[in-house]
Amino acid sequence: MKTNRNILFLAVGCAMFLASCGSSHNTHEETATFKVSQPIKQDTVLIKEYVSQIRAIQHIELRALEKGYLQKIFVDEGQHVKKGQLLFQIQPTIYQAEFQKAKSEVEFARVEYENTKALADKNIVSQNEVALAKAQLEKAKAEMALAETHLSFTELRAPFDGIVGKFEEVRLGSLLDEGELLTTLSDNSKMWVYFNVPEAEYLDYAMTEKDTAEMVQLRLANNRVFPESGIIETIESDFNNATGNIAFRATFSNPNGLLRHGQTGNILWPKPLDEVTMIPQKATFEVLDKKFVYLVDDEGNVRSQEIKIEGELNHVYLVSAGLTTQDKFLLEGLRKVQNGGKIHFELVKPEEVFEGLHLHAE
Repeated sequence: MKTNRNILFLAVGCAMFLASCGSSHNTHEETATFKVSQPIKQDTVLIKEYVSQIRAIQHIELRALEKGYLQKIFVDEGQHVKKGQLLFQIQPTIYQAEFQKAKSEVEFARVEYENTKALADKNIVSQNEVALAKAQLEKAKAEMALAETHLSFTELRAPFDGIVGKFEEVRLGSLLDEGELLTTLSDNSKMWVYFNVPEAEYLDYAMTEKDTAEMVQLRLANNRVFPESGIIETIESDFNNATGNIAFRATFSNPNGLLRHGQTGNILWPKPLDEVTMIPQKATFEVLDKKFVYLVDDEGNVRSQEIKIEGELNHVYLVSAGLTTQDKFLLEGLRKVQNGGKIHFELVKPEEVFEGLHLHAE
């Protein structure tokens, strides 16, 4: 009997202790103070980023202009060449023979013409005979010019300063067909960088009066920014109906030859924004791809509010809808509150909150 009584006292004591702990914990929760703040509005620069393709200002295919054996190769892949420099030579023997034959026929026709003209001057032959002889001479000259052109086609020369590309499946002694691809040539002194812009952004650009050309930067594949700035020079004529985008082209000087045809990168286009609303990224949460914040009224009542994001900087969201500078949002402890709950809060000045945040994109 005594044992049962001791057990009863022990159970009652434990219950009272647990109740006391729970009451203390609830009191702690009820008295917890959360930090809230307000959005700020100020001018900033948003860096828009677009995937881009880099192209040489001139990039052509070099093809054999005549059929024959590849007799000589004067350059190597990746070599810088000058305009007019000899690159390849196709065996010219047949074309040289044809040119010599045509040249001889010109000499023969010239003698025939001069003799006929002399006879016509003595009224031995008619003027029609002279005209016929002259026509034969002109025909022979034309055939010689054609033969000379075919002979010149056995030499492939660089049409401009540039870089020789990869040699295709042709080697010294290969039998080439007319039009067969030998290599490519790229003029990399300037580069054209193409990037696709959505229709809404195109309209914003096209409908804004601009005093100077738009300047852009180029981020390369190693995540470093190309040292030269580019200028947006042209826009393609048609939209891509499948994507709703239109291609812009920016031109970059390439003095050190760092950029090559076919590279990829990202265009960085700075866009100034006036009086844009900003909040820290840490004050937001996401539900089904939508961004929300917890708003707190003067009595401490908490409610969720969807916001629209216009862009982002380091640690900062730019808000286009859903917030005003008069609203108070929960700054920390988002997982500790619920929609419709009530909290004790401390208002932190926006200037103090944003003091350590980066307000410009890198």
